[in-house]
Amino acid sequence: MKTIEKEVISEWIIQKSRFITILTPIEKEEDIKTILLHIKESYKGATHYCYAYHLEGKMRFEDDGEPNKTAGMPILNVLQKENLDHILCIVVRYFGGIKLGAGGLVRSYTKSVTNALEKATFHTLEKKTKVILTFPYEQEKKILFLLKDKKIEEKEYSKEITYTVWLKEEEFEILKSANIFYEKKEQAFR
Repeated sequence: MKTIEKEVISEWIIQKSRFITILTPIEKEEDIKTILLHIKESYKGATHYCYAYHLEGKMRFEDDGEPNKTAGMPILNVLQKENLDHILCIVVRYFGGIKLGAGGLVRSYTKSVTNALEKATFHTLEKKTKVILTFPYEQEKKILFLLKDKKIEEKEYSKEITYTVWLKEEEFEILKSANIFYEKKEQAFR
């Protein structure tokens, strides 16, 4: 399973209709509504805002006024064929006045997503655990050294220092060997 590194935007025109494809990595379903609202604000006046997403086994598509299964389903099919997860794909269409027919729409939406994916950079998703580390100030340099390749999501300085970081299961050995107190939280593919 893989996802894209960062957002990709691609555009192409067929029969005077303009198709703008936005591929966005997502972490939770709540992100989708916010992203859609932003896209609708950024691309005002479009005829259709069709989309599909795949997020940890959950899949959904929306044709947004296009004939049934001629837009959202082809978008989702491409995402599935490429084994993509944690991804939202929105195709914004500005109608050009020439009807494409059901087959033409399916081909156009499929091609729009395929074109955008050619511009994307991918990374493999791995199951990770959100970990809360708590340690005294004098251990901070040691902890930073142990976590040098990890992104620390949150840092809190009070009586002790608390870091929030995502780790793969095998990375817990680092913490155990350093006798660092940690608390496991949720798991997710990242």
